[in-house]
Amino acid sequence: MSAGASTGFGAMDQKQRIEAARRVVVKVGSNVLTAADGLDLKMVRRIARQVCGLIAGGREVILVSSGAMAAGVKKVGLERRPDELPRRQAVAAVGQAGLIMEYEKAFERHGRKVAQILLTSEDLTSRKRYLNARNTLNTLIEWKIVPIVNENDTVSVEEIKLGDNDNLAAMITLLMDADLLIILSDIDGLFTKDPRTEPDAELIPVVKGITRSTEKAAGSIPGPLGTGGMLSKLNAARKVTAAGVPMVVAKGDTPGIIERLVRGESYGTYFVPRGEKLTRRKCWIAFSLKPKGVLTIDAGARAALALRRKSLLASGIVGVKGEFAVGAPVELQDLSGEAIGIGLVNYGAAEIRKIMGLKSQHIGQVLGQKPYDEVVHRDNLVITVDEGEAGART
Repeated sequence: MSAGASTGFGAMDQKQRIEAARRVVVKVGSNVLTAADGLDLKMVRRIARQVCGLIAGGREVILVSSGAMAAGVKKVGLERRPDELPRRQAVAAVGQAGLIMEYEKAFERHGRKVAQILLTSEDLTSRKRYLNARNTLNTLIEWKIVPIVNENDTVSVEEIKLGDNDNLAAMITLLMDADLLIILSDIDGLFTKDPRTEPDAELIPVVKGITRSTEKAAGSIPGPLGTGGMLSKLNAARKVTAAGVPMVVAKGDTPGIIERLVRGESYGTYFVPRGEKLTRRKCWIAFSLKPKGVLTIDAGARAALALRRKSLLASGIVGVKGEFAVGAPVELQDLSGEAIGIGLVNYGAAEIRKIMGLKSQHIGQVLGQKPYDEVVHRDNLVITVDEGEAGART
């Protein structure tokens, strides 16, 4: 069975896309890497062997690894993750040291070096730091060194948290213009229900569009050790597939799972990408920046933006929320409150409130100047909803 409406990609396309992927991001979840007494060293070695096999075959691999918090909890001797932020950060610091050490030993068996990359959301929302992170990762790949990425839990607070490593993996996929995201979990993929508690749960092998029923299925499948769960994987899929990149969720302890997936074998759940790949700059706008406000647009503006790839004009705006300056990222919502995209504004919130609903030729009369016809130019706009046609892409 499959989920969602068709977007024109068939089974052959799935196999061809995966086989053709040259740059792959592999995310390994906490539940895959953690045993009863701490890190599962056999699993670490299996992951290292498979990643090295991909590299030997000509692919580039970036590893996003959870496990620091879970490993730290076991190493410190705690029964569960602490609730207090300083304690969680301390546990993560202990666990991260052991995690990267074991990866280093595992990759050395295959003649590969590794590099530790710890990030917060600030490293991805700042354009300068975003580019610096990309340049560093590209250099490591050029040197044939395997980047191992994790969130910097030791310094992260709510304001700068990326959320979870599923989201981080999606962000790295977009940052590095990767061709495929593989997320290894402790279950076989997305099911209609939680397979650990519901015997009649069915695996959904292909998701062609993320719908409310898909979200409902994902929301019923939590992650006991990690901060994620199936819903966080669905959110990651929403990002990467909107940018034109396929994603697979599969069971991490399946023998040779990474190698099997990149050969195009059908395992887990495959999330079908929409349209052509977004440019790196549009990926940054759409998925790295946090909106500073909201513009509500009418039905005509929604159709112009989503179907005809037009810029957002003042005449289509019916509401403004928040206070923001020129150049700020804002979320665009339709009359029902659905978020349809994000863009960088040419006018501040106060100015938009004065000109919303007006034709472009009247902007100068109201503001005393008209530096732009468009409130959001299409070059600075990304539509994130699927209108069912390739023309819905920006």
